[in-house]
Amino acid sequence: MSGVVGRRADLPSTFAPLLIDWQRRAGRSGLPWQGIRDPYRVWLSEVMLQQTQVSTVLSYYARFLDRFPDVHALAAAEADEVMALWSGLGYYSRARNLHRCAQAVVNSHGGEFPSTAAGLETLPGIGASTAAAIASFCFGERVSIVDGNVRRVLTRLLAFEGDLAQATPQRELWDIAQALLPINPSADDMTAYTQGLMDLGATVCTRSRPACGQCPMQGICRARQSGDPQRFPVKTRTLKRRHESWWLLLLRLGGERDRFWLQRRPASGIWASLFCLPVYGHEDDARSALPPASADALVPLDAVSHSLTHRELRLHPLLLELDVEPEPAVWPDGQWVDAALLDQYGLPAPVKLLLQRLMEPDLFAPAKTRGS
Repeated sequence: MSGVVGRRADLPSTFAPLLIDWQRRAGRSGLPWQGIRDPYRVWLSEVMLQQTQVSTVLSYYARFLDRFPDVHALAAAEADEVMALWSGLGYYSRARNLHRCAQAVVNSHGGEFPSTAAGLETLPGIGASTAAAIASFCFGERVSIVDGNVRRVLTRLLAFEGDLAQATPQRELWDIAQALLPINPSADDMTAYTQGLMDLGATVCTRSRPACGQCPMQGICRARQSGDPQRFPVKTRTLKRRHESWWLLLLRLGGERDRFWLQRRPASGIWASLFCLPVYGHEDDARSALPPASADALVPLDAVSHSLTHRELRLHPLLLELDVEPEPAVWPDGQWVDAALLDQYGLPAPVKLLLQRLMEPDLFAPAKTRGS
């Protein structure tokens, strides 16, 4: 299917009624952000769910609401506390934008979220699909989300041939999504429709091995009729992933309590503004940053692999055990952090796991060879 499809006659008129009915019968229910019209809670869930599984989000969502029960509490928080609570959830720009957005809602909108998708899109970190979700769930606005799952559902429904690596087909699919909306829906209908789009893409029309036999759209899905639903969506440009190796100086100061040396990452780039172990591009650089006697005492630990959106990182921890705090001039940029207080710092997930495992020696042995 190609060309702009703007006329409803070109689209299956039964899509919206089928979806609403299916969601009410078989869709997901019982999630803590469902069945509510509080834009703060819906917004928080939508941001957390971006590129993150529901099972992972559940515990983070509960902890955030316990600490920041409303937008005023989040806006008043220190950025480091927000990042600390987010630590381990990944895609940390979401947390920075979450904090900025809360402050914008409080400072520019009197603590009230705008009630339209267009108004919501003016806030930091809220894109078109997130804005549509909030407006639909909380205010009953007749507007469609178009996230990755929805793109997959719609391109299969229509056997849409447009290349989603290009801007024009993306805009065309957005127009199609709006044209498929239910006619004169109630607020409850819009909730069911929007949730149905999410549920269908997440549980039935999955990326691989879609459960076409369980899909409410099997009678009108053109990709299924073609016999090759997994050919859609069409996207010719593939993600180019870089492979990098980083060496991490893991400095542990013993005594009455364990402490670790942490530095704040730069304000842009990977793990921006998070606290982290000192990072080096090569083992020799890490060793040369230390006095010779300390460099000789470094113990390589098992390397750790970590996937980012555009990179595959191979992290090589180099452990240095210290009994006496060195002179400040040796490592001037950073601070010693008590192991018991690590949860109060925003740490990248692999660094947080590394430090946690280091406190359990039986689980983390030195590498067999240097730099392995």
